Amino acid sequence: MSDVEALIAKALPFEALSPAALQEIAAAAQTVEALQGDLIYASGAPANALYIVREGTVLLEPTSGGLPPQSVQAGEAFGWTALGGKAGRRYRAVAASPVSLLRIPGDRVLDLVASSSSDGTELRQHVEDALEDIHAPAGHSAVSRTLELSFYRFAYWLRSPTPYLGLIGYALLLGFWYLSVEVLKLPRFAEMPGLTQVLHEWLSRNPTYGVSIYTPVYYQHIFVSLQRIAIAFALATTLGVPFGLLLGWSRSFKDYLFPLFEIIRPIPILAWVPLAIIMLPGSELPVIFLTFLASFYATALNTMLGVKSIDKTYVLAASCLGASQLQIFRHVIVPGALPYIFTGLQISVGVAWFSLVAAEMVSGQFGLGYLINTSYTTVQYPTIVIAMLTLGILGYATSALVRAAGDWAMQWRARQFAMEGQA
Repeated sequence: MSDVEALIAKALPFEALSPAALQEIAAAAQTVEALQGDLIYASGAPANALYIVREGTVLLEPTSGGLPPQSVQAGEAFGWTALGGKAGRRYRAVAASPVSLLRIPGDRVLDLVASSSSDGTELRQHVEDALEDIHAPAGHSAVSRTLELSFYRFAYWLRSPTPYLGLIGYALLLGFWYLSVEVLKLPRFAEMPGLTQVLHEWLSRNPTYGVSIYTPVYYQHIFVSLQRIAIAFALATTLGVPFGLLLGWSRSFKDYLFPLFEIIRPIPILAWVPLAIIMLPGSELPVIFLTFLASFYATALNTMLGVKSIDKTYVLAASCLGASQLQIFRHVIVPGALPYIFTGLQISVGVAWFSLVAAEMVSGQFGLGYLINTSYTTVQYPTIVIAMLTLGILGYATSALVRAAGDWAMQWRARQFAMEGQA
């Protein structure tokens, strides 16, 4: 690895690039020298490149209120938060000493993001985190900024290999299903409904087994399952997040309750079915309770790990500055644990779905799990597959909603990341 590649590899946002990608970036980089006091770029200049400091110090001076001045040292990058050239610089960069810089064209970085599925994933996250600065001129409303950013990300996603590789994956799965069941008729798949049979049943106005996109009962099952998921997930979030925060924050609280939590957590959800039916009246509450239980475990455990992952120096620094325990909990612990909390919520909503199906199979009267169970007992195999595919689509959609909520709630993290040494 050359000195230039080594320098680039140490600087954000290139830390996780492959050797081949580093070589591409290094080949496009140019060396720029400046004396103390020289202007590297002015505020409002086209933001078409990023810089990495090889030697010396660069001072970034904001020209608008609300942005702090920054000092960029050797090994750090700056200027990449406005890559793309669609917005002017919001800082002026001045050499605070004789400096040697690497200048990397922004279009080269964006090309790499768009063309590489592996290197692009890491780079894309860094660059997308900074896109709000690119496409958010002063005076734009929050709604217009969000829409503009969403359209930009969607266009970026379309230019990347990701959607097309995903389509190939779907095609392979459907092709295997079609060939094994309907063409080759493999013995193991003799009783399986074929792809064309399921699609015909799903899209038929007069389905053979009574369930298709044209029958109201199909949407009734979906609505009941979604309603149960919403209630169980809301309860798990409302109770699991505070419980996990206290487990991670308070040693005494953890000493009292974590051993009990760890004994109860491995008990399978199906083992709770008899007690849930005995304890809770009706058929609805046991299903919601069983769905909530698994979701609660995932939420609480990830939240606790999120608190444990926070660097203790932040807590000590806040304490030295006179912050109370409540202020530290509110301004350090809770925001610091958010990445883990939202990871836990994504796991939680997925766990909720398969717990729901298990609960509906044994206790529900409507819902997709109930539909699968009754279809099995009445030998309506195409309906089973329709319900399974519907579950997959709904699970993907709810997980995407949680992920979007996490991105929105942690915009501060993106800005903080983007401002670490960059303009």
